[in-house]
Amino acid sequence: MRINCLRDSFGLADITAILDMPQGLPALMLPKVRTADEVRWLDGLLTERGHDTDLHIIIETNDGLEAAAEIARSSPRVKALFFGGVDMAAELGCKNHWDSLLYARSRVVHAAARAGIDAIDVPYLDLEDPAGLSVAAMQARDLGFSGKGSIHPKQIPVINDVFTPDEASVAHARRILSAFEQADTGLVVVDGKLIEKPVLREMQRVISIAERVQKHNASALSDR
Repeated sequence: MRINCLRDSFGLADITAILDMPQGLPALMLPKVRTADEVRWLDGLLTERGHDTDLHIIIETNDGLEAAAEIARSSPRVKALFFGGVDMAAELGCKNHWDSLLYARSRVVHAAARAGIDAIDVPYLDLEDPAGLSVAAMQARDLGFSGKGSIHPKQIPVINDVFTPDEASVAHARRILSAFEQADTGLVVVDGKLIEKPVLREMQRVISIAERVQKHNASALSDR
């Protein structure tokens, strides 16, 4: 559930209502977070109430961008950083274009990667342009984002298609993992290319995503 900013009266009212609930919500999305102390404060309140609630943080202000790395590691409840491109562009005084916001996006990706959490890119606002959505999703994926927000359910299949590894990528990742297991060395040659051991982390991520998707699809079929 997305709530209001923690620094205004509406946000405080939201938190009061949530804390009054006998059971916590699975996750809260926090907009316009500027400091890690905001997250720690909410973490303390949720812990005191006994609520097992994850936090998803939107980075969309200059202060939030500056403190993104600290915010990302401010609480074990934080599972993802979301990049708020529209508000960030307004804060920076730049166009809401990919090139103009590349530095800001990169800061969010870096902060999330350093904390070991997801980085989610801003939603694509044109509902009638699936091709444009696909391009924007691929740009985000290639920069290091683990997903992209959506503003309508019809965008989800396009986003899932971009962020789900295809069969060729999964097969390639398995070959690399197998090669390192057999070689027990820091360098291997796969498909004629020299590959170093640091690549293993990315290959493991590809396999992990593929296995989660497969499990989800199997579960969905069994529920029908």
